Amino acid sequence: MVGVSSSAADFRAGFACFVGRPNVGKSTLMNALVGTKVAITSSKPQTTRRAIRGIVHRPDAQLVIVDTPGLHRPRTLLGERLDSLVLSTLTEVDVIGFCVPANEPVGKGDRFIAEKLAAVRKTPVVAVVTKCDLATREQIAAQLLAVSQLAEFAEIVPVSAESGEQLDVVADVLIDRLPESPPLYEGGQLTDEPEQVLVGELIREAALEGVRDELPHSIAVVVDEMLPREGRDDLLDIYAHMFVERPSQKAIVIGHRGARLKEVGSQARRQIEALLGSRVYLDLRISVAKDWQRDPKQLRRLGFYD
Repeated sequence: MVGVSSSAADFRAGFACFVGRPNVGKSTLMNALVGTKVAITSSKPQTTRRAIRGIVHRPDAQLVIVDTPGLHRPRTLLGERLDSLVLSTLTEVDVIGFCVPANEPVGKGDRFIAEKLAAVRKTPVVAVVTKCDLATREQIAAQLLAVSQLAEFAEIVPVSAESGEQLDVVADVLIDRLPESPPLYEGGQLTDEPEQVLVGELIREAALEGVRDELPHSIAVVVDEMLPREGRDDLLDIYAHMFVERPSQKAIVIGHRGARLKEVGSQARRQIEALLGSRVYLDLRISVAKDWQRDPKQLRRLGFYD
């Protein structure tokens, strides 16, 4: 993190985090605000497993958004650690964005999170009604009313990350609650995530496409090595390992005669090349790590710490 002088006396900089139950559009909203893809997205719940930081640069402010895993009642040790990550993040930011989708009724999960947020007394909470492009005006109005009854919020803002409607309003509302401060990151930096972590996430995103039921939660990816090809400055060799929990899941990911794994590799490689601006050779292997979501030793090996 770099301290940078600012000529504007009223420049604001600080941290916001998005929380909400799984699959309410937190990562999509962060990517839209940052203006590029820094967090993977999927229709599968609980896609986000790390607190990814995206950086929004404006002439008057720098907003660092922390995208967190969906808060839920955990059923595995991994789930417990993800919830712990979310709750610790709430105490470290300047403002919280509580995301509730416009196209789904307010439910137990939303009330559960609202109760958790009520305990964070010193941090302002802005309710963000997401996915407004998927709802009618009547549904949005009804949802704004329903959300207002969950708790006392600093503000309630409807938004569509897909269409861009109200994105600037969300940014304004969050920035208004940041402290006066010089920038926290160099201009042009869009995330502080290591490239290897981003590459691993892009591989996992490609693997999530088209799989069903419990399998998405069983996929983990570790990038073992990233290095330029010897004698070539235009080609990067990436060696990555995908883990699943059971042999039957491995067979699903590999597909008939390896067709599905090959497609995962091709799709991931295209995304990685766009991210890194370089041609990529991707060596992708897959192994079974039995019940890794419940095994403390294997969770540590896969990067999920206490």
